[in-house]
Amino acid sequence: MTASLTPDSQPVASSSSQRQPLYEASTQYRYWRFSPEQLAHMRSTLNVDAVSAIRDAFEADSPGSSSNVSFLTAEEEHLLVKLYVGKISQLCGHFRFPEEVEATAVTYLKRFYLKNTVMDWHPKNVMLTALFLATKTTNHPIALESYASHIPKTSPSDVLDLEFLVAQSLGFDFAVWHPHKALWGIWLDVQTLPGISIEDLSKAYEAAHGHVRAARLTDAEFIYTPSQIALACFSLASPTLASAWARAKFPSSAHPPVLDLLGPIKEIIIRDGSPPDVEAVREVDRRLRLCKNPEKIPGTNVYIKKQQEQERKAEEKRLRKAEAARIAMEEGDPFGSELVKKAVEDLDDDDDDD
Repeated sequence: MTASLTPDSQPVASSSSQRQPLYEASTQYRYWRFSPEQLAHMRSTLNVDAVSAIRDAFEADSPGSSSNVSFLTAEEEHLLVKLYVGKISQLCGHFRFPEEVEATAVTYLKRFYLKNTVMDWHPKNVMLTALFLATKTTNHPIALESYASHIPKTSPSDVLDLEFLVAQSLGFDFAVWHPHKALWGIWLDVQTLPGISIEDLSKAYEAAHGHVRAARLTDAEFIYTPSQIALACFSLASPTLASAWARAKFPSSAHPPVLDLLGPIKEIIIRDGSPPDVEAVREVDRRLRLCKNPEKIPGTNVYIKKQQEQERKAEEKRLRKAEAARIAMEEGDPFGSELVKKAVEDLDDDDDDD
């Protein structure tokens, strides 16, 4: 093993001797992995901050109007998002999008609501934008007009208006690693093991794939790696085949350590991998109409005031730029001193070439 020295003269292993898994170099691994406690804290904090801001907006719109408003809890927000995660699957079936698009759109929607509240942005609208964005980032694009025309009461602007907000909320981290791809790899591996029935394996794969789809309704992807989720789903379908795969991967271990990780993942999928109760979500959605941020509702006093403020700032910015351009023109330096200097240098270089 070779070594190099840091500025503090400490020997460290060279990068060539350490093989970092590709997944660990991804933005998903670095920025979108949390513990269950961290997820609960993030959602709770986001909800508390949102309720406080929206209550202030209600008071600014009409003093005393927030006293009778029943704001959503973090759990109710999550329940509503979960419903629209399921609706992505329905839309993908309608458009016949491949699984890569569906899985990516689901991840985008779930990530968005780690940074935003449903009381600002309704999941129905964000879902449509997340799915359209996923078609582009997975290289399965569809014309915007065609996409919008197949969704009732949806115009192209309904989709595009939120696109930058969604992309920004994702941190522009568009690449997503999915368990269904890892499951495919496990399926290929198991085929090479001796004494395996292809018929039994195919049945196990289909069942495991169903569990992968159920896992999309859960927080599993924020807590565990795609390969861990895939193996847990395979174990739910066939514990025997999953153990055989693990023993083949860790031949020197009587009990492969990876098997110890599967219990909590399987528990999450079984507990949370079902669609929410429609009536419960309907009640949440009904209350959402009453506690939606008035700053996002056209026609309210605070909405009009906010629009006026944005227009005022935009006009001030335009005037500042126009004034700066006027001064530069009057001083005979419309491109700025640095650009003029660079242009002169380029001219000198051309003369040298001659």
